[in-house]
Amino acid sequence: MEDQVLLRVKDLHKWFELRKWGFIHIGFVRAVDGVDFDIHYGEAVTFVGESGCGKSTLARTILGLYQPTKGEILFEGKRLQRLGRWYRSQVGYVQQDPYGALPPFMNVRRILLEPMLVNRWGNRSEREKRIREVLEEVKLTPVEDFIGKFPHMLSGGQQQRLVIARSIVLNPKLLVADEPVSMLDASVRVEILQLLQGVQRAHNLGVAYITHDLSTVRYFSERIFVMYAAKLVEKAPVAELIRNPLHPYTQALLDAIPDPDPENAHKFKEVPPGEPPSLLRPPPGCRFHPRCKHRIEGLCDREVPREFEPAPGHYVSCWLYR
Repeated sequence: MEDQVLLRVKDLHKWFELRKWGFIHIGFVRAVDGVDFDIHYGEAVTFVGESGCGKSTLARTILGLYQPTKGEILFEGKRLQRLGRWYRSQVGYVQQDPYGALPPFMNVRRILLEPMLVNRWGNRSEREKRIREVLEEVKLTPVEDFIGKFPHMLSGGQQQRLVIARSIVLNPKLLVADEPVSMLDASVRVEILQLLQGVQRAHNLGVAYITHDLSTVRYFSERIFVMYAAKLVEKAPVAELIRNPLHPYTQALLDAIPDPDPENAHKFKEVPPGEPPSLLRPPPGCRFHPRCKHRIEGLCDREVPREFEPAPGHYVSCWLYR
């Protein structure tokens, strides 16, 4: 439904020019290369793929930190380029490295106060009340024990809770979480994911959750978008994709999830040969074809696959389903 779409991305490209010695043009790194998707109000979606596939570049382009090379981003039906400061107040950002994301010279109160001052949100008493509300919500309690602390005085999990508090302090409609648990201890990861899920449901937030770890996805999101070499190759509801992965790359990702059964510890699953392609000179046709054992010679290596829908709501860009 059109009226349920919060964020719409249409044919999005983000290329970076590469130069030698600062002035000799070498080419373009195609970090995002023709991406289409929607995120609905209150929906959590996951972008998954290996390192270097363009997930974080896509996130920063959605946030407005990068200008698209081509294509458009629509937020509530309005073009991103025309939204300015108001849009930045509607989108929260949870970074991968919590310590690097927090200014070391500001205490907790000032870190949460800063976005409200920049966006001229409320008066002094309303801002103080809001600071205490979000600290309670992310469970940095008792509030008085944390409000005067600096980032180096917090543990990694507490720092990430503070990053989440800052991301929701302006009551945004969309949250972009870029590998929010990858730098945390395993014992803390589930707590942070549960906190993000609770925040998302409490505020009916749209969430773009970016990760390379498929094992956490089924507990958090409703749809999965699989990304390979700057393109989305498969989009489906979580249960459907895990039950019936269609693209050979998605199948390889699921096979790579560790098996908890100790009886299988000595068994190594088959992985696709070779390495991901260079985004400076990607291969013609399907970008996965050099590694794919199912490739169709004369087709996969020449023509970019269209997006097919073999099952309702399940989309895949692969010539096997033409």
